[in-house]
Amino acid sequence: MNKNKPTTERTSNYNHLEKMSTFELLSNINKEDQTIPAAIEKLIPKIEILVDAIVDKMNQGGRLLYIGAGTSGRLGVLDASECPPTFGVPHDWVIGLIAGGDSALRVAVENAEDNPTQAFKDLMEFSINSNDVLIGIAASGTTPYVIGGLEEANKNNILTACITCSAESPLAAVSKHPIEVIVGPEFLTASTRMKAGTAQKQVLNMISTSVMIKLGRVSGNKMIDMKLSNTKLVGRGVRMLMEELSIAESLASDLLQKHKSVRKAIELYNK
Repeated sequence: MNKNKPTTERTSNYNHLEKMSTFELLSNINKEDQTIPAAIEKLIPKIEILVDAIVDKMNQGGRLLYIGAGTSGRLGVLDASECPPTFGVPHDWVIGLIAGGDSALRVAVENAEDNPTQAFKDLMEFSINSNDVLIGIAASGTTPYVIGGLEEANKNNILTACITCSAESPLAAVSKHPIEVIVGPEFLTASTRMKAGTAQKQVLNMISTSVMIKLGRVSGNKMIDMKLSNTKLVGRGVRMLMEELSIAESLASDLLQKHKSVRKAIELYNK
């Protein structure tokens, strides 16, 4: 019976967790987490194809949208929300939606993930169209909200992809670019906020960072388009200018204060 369940629902390889010492608990959780990079490494060729497809769409004016429920939805919203401050892009370049709306980021909304028609209604509020890319995120690969959203997107000629941690899932079946990170059962049975959530976060990091680099939002190895929204980031910007232009801290600070952008400061200084 265990084999018929989604991979993420299968029984843990560990038992009697309550009898383990703190050291045993931490060591065994860490041991399971170490399987994640190896699982992702196998998928790099598939992720590469997806990233290039996203870049092509975004170069033509398209956007990247995520949909998910619970932990998966929160991870999508998190990744999307970090793109504007990190890469200086508009807030509508990468959009994350969670079943139940933004209130579900903090408090679970009962049955929100079970509605197969709601996701595309939510997406239509952002006028999703064939220029865009939609990535469905669901650890189990069985979430009706996410599956329904991708099915409707396919009907509307929207490029679809998914990130799931269950093998041969219904979600992967309706996705044009399925990314299946099979990391096995969780240490705490079915607690997909753990290993599966970590795997999904790593893949999202890889996708969005690679896309932004290929869209020209990075120079060398630095976030020169980042938003200077606090003292720490202003200090980082000053150090970037000092290193990039080989100038003193005082001049770098003056340039940044004047231009309000690391990129502009570099470009105008070199003119």
